[in-house]
Amino acid sequence: MNNTILPKADDLTASDVRAQTLSLWKTSAAWISAHWLQVLIAIGIGVLIFLAMHFVKSLGQRLCNRDRSGTGWYTVFGRAIAKTGNFFIVMTSAELVAGIGDAPYQVAAIVRFLFTVAAVFQGAIWAREFILGAIEHRTAASEEHGQTLANAMGLIRLFVTFALFAIALIMILGNLGVNVSGLIAGLGVGGIAIGLAAQSIFADLFAAIAIIFDRPFRRGDAITYDKSAGTVEYIGMRSTRIRGANGEERVIGNKKLLDFEIVNNSRREYRRVVFTLGITQTTPVKQLEELPHLLKQIVEDHGQKFVRAGFAAFTATAYEFDLEFDSPTAVFQDMYDARHSIGVAIIKRFQEEGIALVYPAQTGISAADAGVTWPTRTKPRRAADDKIAPPPSSGDRSVGDQDATG
Repeated sequence: MNNTILPKADDLTASDVRAQTLSLWKTSAAWISAHWLQVLIAIGIGVLIFLAMHFVKSLGQRLCNRDRSGTGWYTVFGRAIAKTGNFFIVMTSAELVAGIGDAPYQVAAIVRFLFTVAAVFQGAIWAREFILGAIEHRTAASEEHGQTLANAMGLIRLFVTFALFAIALIMILGNLGVNVSGLIAGLGVGGIAIGLAAQSIFADLFAAIAIIFDRPFRRGDAITYDKSAGTVEYIGMRSTRIRGANGEERVIGNKKLLDFEIVNNSRREYRRVVFTLGITQTTPVKQLEELPHLLKQIVEDHGQKFVRAGFAAFTATAYEFDLEFDSPTAVFQDMYDARHSIGVAIIKRFQEEGIALVYPAQTGISAADAGVTWPTRTKPRRAADDKIAPPPSSGDRSVGDQDATG
């Protein structure tokens, strides 16, 4: 049994290094001379493995070329394969050669250590490329975020790279017998300290990433949040800029914005209008029965979608009827014009039919004493094509909810 004591790292001198190198050289030479046939066969197999792995690496670029979108799964796997390093390929071949050729312990240990280092770091590279590729694939439809997505991907790449290579380094140090518990604890404490110091920054940052991935709205969408509304102009890493209906620019932190309920008006299929009509209590029941059909006719005459109309409630001064109809587009101006035209048409039609709307206040005199003449029907029902024209407007075709600009 060899009881030779190896020199400590602090006592290691240049002569010791030369002696160990010479010993390794002699051992390797003796192994090669004694097993030259096995070594040649192993080298041949190693060369074949090296060429095969380079061929597989070249397939990665071919997979990328097959994907025209540049963000599909072919590209995700292709980029990962193409990132296979030459050092990993060489050490994989050497590890197989050392195993087949029955290499001596010193040579096998060195090859095994270098192969472990290469394999761990190569695994980290593959994982990084696959994770980043999967994220890009998920956000492929978010090109409108432009610079925001580019900045986000830069930060995500930094975080993923740091995390994976930190894990790889810890694994290698652990494989060498180093006590890594202190290092892991230090990294954890450092991460907590940084997180607490930049809590608001990271909150807005991750909110921006959530907006990009989940896509509750995009640039150009008209949204309503809290008591405000406007059109999204820019989604940054910390804040979102929104152009209000009055021309003002609003800047709100991403986290705060996501805390609100967000109504995306750009994804509306229609806009609903609700009228509550107070009918005087002296109106004949026959007219009350016909009222929903009359309101439906007015709505359809103006090209809108009738939803429902009917009796809603008794009040101290009136019978209330509700009318609901839909403007068939998300454009605010279309709804605004329809609301105006149908509202005026209802007033005009009620005057023709002798239906009176309740007054906002009560007085202690009779209608006759006040000189008020009740509306009476003066002409037959209106033709279907006799519509109330919409009011003049700027022609704004946006879908922004301009009723909520507080």
